Amino acid sequence: MREFTEQELVRREKLEKIKEMGIDPFGHSYEVTAFSQDIKNAYQDLSHDELEKLNKTVKIAGRIMFIRKMGKASFFSLKDKLGNIQVYISINDVKEESYSLFKTADLGDIVGVEGTVMKTGTGEITIKCLKYTHLVKALKPLPEKFHGLSDIEERYRRRYVDLIMNDEARKVAFARPKIIRSIQHYLDNLGYVEVETPILGTVLGGAAAKPFITHHNSQNIDMYLRIATELNLKRLLVGGMDAVYEIGRIFRNEGMDRKHNPEFTSIELYKSFSDLEGMMDITEGIISNAAMELNGTYEVDFLGHHISLAPGFKRCHMVDLIKEKTGIDFFKVNEEEAFKLAKEHHIEIEEHFKYGHIVNAFFEKYVEETIIEPTFVYGHPVEISPLAKKNQEDPRFTERFELFIISSEYANAFSELNDPIDQYTRFENQLKEKELGNEEANDMDIDFIEALEYGMPPAGGMGMGIDRLVMLLTNSETIREVILFPTMKPRD
Repeated sequence: MREFTEQELVRREKLEKIKEMGIDPFGHSYEVTAFSQDIKNAYQDLSHDELEKLNKTVKIAGRIMFIRKMGKASFFSLKDKLGNIQVYISINDVKEESYSLFKTADLGDIVGVEGTVMKTGTGEITIKCLKYTHLVKALKPLPEKFHGLSDIEERYRRRYVDLIMNDEARKVAFARPKIIRSIQHYLDNLGYVEVETPILGTVLGGAAAKPFITHHNSQNIDMYLRIATELNLKRLLVGGMDAVYEIGRIFRNEGMDRKHNPEFTSIELYKSFSDLEGMMDITEGIISNAAMELNGTYEVDFLGHHISLAPGFKRCHMVDLIKEKTGIDFFKVNEEEAFKLAKEHHIEIEEHFKYGHIVNAFFEKYVEETIIEPTFVYGHPVEISPLAKKNQEDPRFTERFELFIISSEYANAFSELNDPIDQYTRFENQLKEKELGNEEANDMDIDFIEALEYGMPPAGGMGMGIDRLVMLLTNSETIREVILFPTMKPRD
């Protein structure tokens, strides 16, 4: 048997009283004609007398967040999706049975109010209630007003309560879809087509990450939840869809921290006949446009830094940035010298490491944390870029970039590798790395090789984490703030 608190028992007693009045305590449909903030915006500049003369009737619905009962007249605050608005209810304006019904109300109950817009003596826009409709009885009390859910873990577990009590959480929840819509509109206007590709697959590819593995009972085969959408989207380029993108869930079997959740949302886009430079331009455009559409400015405050997301991001080669910080010019260093330098700089060398892995390790140790302003870091080594075209002048490096902002990676892009012979060799090297212990190495995808053999146009491709972009644009310090239901360790 469930045990109830004293408050919960009182609410259940009130529920029975509502039933005795012949009213369904869990309500029915209600026609809403206006929302709180819209009403305030529309009528804030009118005086009390002007509003009385206007006699504007509205119907709103929401959750009761505050009640001040005063005998035959009372005030309460109603919260809808846009915010709070005050309601005045008096036995002189509503039927006596309606006022008796209101007396059963508790904080958290959902009600409908039909009434006229007025302004109190203190100048606050208020709805004078002419018809009160009970909609839903809340059987649990809300958390204390000023602290809400003080346990951060509980905020994420019970997001529904967090959204009721925490205006910032609601703001982020509504901002996220706006950011996604801005990206979709931006790309749609450039002629891109949004597509959907499978979440389940039998080959691991498209990124360096550990997968989640599941089992298909009917076929009796193990399958992976996708770690990227890349290879299927590039198959579409082969098929003649020249500009495509997908926004969807990605699954990576990795740890959880401020910037990582095992499932997250990314966008990947691919454009035939484009290249690395084209991907820099479009990535910059997506981010700048989203910032302006959401906040009306390119200026952003995040993690104690004030930066600008205006177009014109810095563009720097990885080797040049390493040289700035260490004095080492890896353009002039061979593989033997690279291993020697790694030991001298106390860089941990894994069994599968080659020249390119060491270059990347130097970047991660000495450069990554120092990048604050939006910066495209390009020229990644071929060993860590199995899907990118080689640089024509120095084949040790590729036509690839990562976008860094305030020490975090936001996007990853290539001039796409479309040579099936080179791609086959890269996949073979990935298999060798897997044998040497690299759990994030790609599988051999023969079907993708065959697709390339039909001919894929020269192309640019880019992937970007939506969650990190939402964090940046809403000043949310952890990814759990921008995912409505983040992964949580089960309660004991």
